[in-house]
Amino acid sequence: QVQLVESGGGLVQAGGSLRLSCAASGRISSFNAMAWYRQGPGKPRELVAGISTSGSTKYADSVKGRFTISRDNAKNTVYLQMNSLKPGDTAVYYCTVNRALWPPIVTSWGQGTQVTVSS
Repeated sequence: QVQLVESGGGLVQAGGSLRLSCAASGRISSFNAMAWYRQGPGKPRELVAGISTSGSTKYADSVKGRFTISRDNAKNTVYLQMNSLKPGDTAVYYCTVNRALWPPIVTSWGQGTQVTVSS
């Protein structure tokens, strides 16, 4: 069983940047994709970005060009660089391990980290 711990959330002004990190306690299988989801107030949980074992990526239309997902398999860590943040990005962000990049079938969830963007 993989345990995921997110960090890097916080309060930032619109236009600012944050970098989220997600560390896995166990070894991430070389066959697992990783992803970030988010759930804003009163909104359903949504896929933000995913990355495959080969480095292929997928992004929600709302974050394309602003967010970048990356992974370091040697460190069992996945990152989400978030630039040009908007108030609409305010949400709890969750790291996941998925069976594949697409479809994104989640096998493990992190506990979440809060990101708040002020206007």
